[in-house]
Amino acid sequence: MKYVYLCSAKLYTMSGLPISVIVSTYNSEDYLSKVLESYKHQDYDNFEVIVADDGSKETTKQLIEKFAADYPVNLRHIWHEDKGYRRQELLNKCIVQTEYDYILMTDGDCIARPDFVSTHAKYAEKGFFLSGGYCKLDKPTSDAIALSDIENQNCFKPKWLKKQGVLGKKQQLKLSVGDKLANFLDVVTPTGATFNNCNSSAWKSDLIAINGYDERMQYGGPDRELGERLVNLGIKTKQIRYKAICLHLDHPRGYKTKESLDRNLAIRRNTKYNKVIKTPYGIEKLEDTEKNN
Repeated sequence: MKYVYLCSAKLYTMSGLPISVIVSTYNSEDYLSKVLESYKHQDYDNFEVIVADDGSKETTKQLIEKFAADYPVNLRHIWHEDKGYRRQELLNKCIVQTEYDYILMTDGDCIARPDFVSTHAKYAEKGFFLSGGYCKLDKPTSDAIALSDIENQNCFKPKWLKKQGVLGKKQQLKLSVGDKLANFLDVVTPTGATFNNCNSSAWKSDLIAINGYDERMQYGGPDRELGERLVNLGIKTKQIRYKAICLHLDHPRGYKTKESLDRNLAIRRNTKYNKVIKTPYGIEKLEDTEKNN
C-alpha cells in the first residue's frame, strides 16, 4: 500500500513515510551489532539508520563499516570525540543532519522487532509525537541472543526467551498481543505517553522548533524533558506502547550519578513550571539564556 505525505514542501509518494532512525551508542560493539542486525530484517525499507556515536573507539567504526558494506538501507556513522557523556550534544548534531523529515529515536541496546519502523510510519501524524514500548531483558538473556536469533525472529518469541533467562508476565504480554488487543491496551494503559530515547518518534520540524535536546542534561531524563517541551509547543502525544516493540538489553550504567539526576530534575521542574518551549542550550546557543532558563 502506498501513502502520500506532504511535509516541509516535499511530496512523498513512496511505499510509506521516509524515516531517519537515530541509534545512540558508546563502546558497545556486541550490543550494537545486534541492534544493527535487527534493522536488516524490517518489513519496511523506506528509512535510513544513523549511528550517533558519543566517542567510541575505532572498533565501533570498523563494525559499522562492516555492516554498511552490505546493508539494505543507508547506514551512516556520526561521531564526536570522547570528552565524557555528551549524548545530547551529539543527538542535536544528528537531528540537523538527518535526510528525512521524520525522526525515530532509539538506543544501541534496543533490538527492533521486524515491524518496528513500519509501526512508527503507520501512526505518524502531524501535531503528534509517538511513544513506543520495550521488553526489558535480563543480562543472561541479553547475552544469549545471537545474530541468527534476530534473523529468524526467535528472540521475539516469549517461549524462546524464557529458556534463556527470566521473562516477566508484563514483558511476555508485550510480545504476545495481536493488533486489536495492542490497540486496546494502548488506550487503557495507565502509563503516560512520554518521549523516551529508546523508542519514540517526532517530526524534525517540531524538534527544531524546540531547539532539540538541552545539552546541560546528562543521563536520567533529557528525553523526557524534550518531550515536555514538545507538549509545551502544542504537540500531542500518541501511545504505541504495545504496538511498537523493541528488546531492551541489560547493561550497567556507570554514567548514572545522583548529581546528574538532581540537576536534570531541576531543569525539568523549570521546564514544567515556566512552560519552556525552546531550550537556550540546544542546537542553537541562544544569547538571552536568563530569560528562557
